[in-house]
Amino acid sequence: MLDSEQLRVFLAILRFGNTLAAAKRLGVDHSTVSRRLTALERALGARLFDRSPRGLTPTEAAGALIGHAERIETELIAAASCVARADGEITGTVRLATPEVFGTSLVAPRMAEFRSRYPSLVLELAPESRFVSLSKREADIAIALKPPPRGRLVARKLADYRIGMYAARSYLAAHGPITDRAALSGHAFISYIDELLDYPELNALETALPGVATVFRSSSSSAQQAAVAAGAGLAMLHCIAAERDQRLTRILPDLVEVRRSYWLVMHADQQKMPRIRAVVDFLGELVDHMIDRS
Repeated sequence: MLDSEQLRVFLAILRFGNTLAAAKRLGVDHSTVSRRLTALERALGARLFDRSPRGLTPTEAAGALIGHAERIETELIAAASCVARADGEITGTVRLATPEVFGTSLVAPRMAEFRSRYPSLVLELAPESRFVSLSKREADIAIALKPPPRGRLVARKLADYRIGMYAARSYLAAHGPITDRAALSGHAFISYIDELLDYPELNALETALPGVATVFRSSSSSAQQAAVAAGAGLAMLHCIAAERDQRLTRILPDLVEVRRSYWLVMHADQQKMPRIRAVVDFLGELVDHMIDRS
């Protein structure tokens, strides 16, 4: 007889490509994953994956099972939601993936408020520049820089935000004021490592000043801001973070600016769950606060 844990293993292997990654995601050991997969194949009387030194390859039988397994997964999520609503208290864990600045400058500083409001709800924040796959259940909610392709995800635009050119006050004291775009010539610039950037929208320097040479690159926006504050050069920084740094001053605000958008993305089958709604509502408040300050 099939059970839900076997189906969870099956879906995790499909989404993460191998039993080791599936085990890590599910929080169990590798032998447990292998045992449950074997039991599932035995119960179905069919091989779900072809084994080879290169890994596991789904068979036709796996393709036939995917839709049924995902529907069962959806029903289990809905059942958990109903129980949570009946209990009244919002509990559980929500993993939120965001671009680095959104997570560190907007979400993290408000966590004391979040905890006081939802004492039994755990928020896991993953603020980074790499792409996190909701389809693989790597997160429950994501803040993206563009809407996702059509699928089993729902998305809505949260807000626009601004990226401007900044320099350290000490840098300008040493190199002189910058009064127009022509004066940017010859200065040192800081930006992202393109090969490590899953969100090309983050590289605002290439948009604002295409082709300029850079002297320091980092996949971390916080590292870039720290380098600018130390006087290493100029960079396009998120205004919501840079404006709080007293060591920095904005350059040519009327001439050099890039606007981007934040999008809220979540699983369609989770959007009505109380724990998801609680985080979504909280994020809406954060964005309203950001707009009020911009």
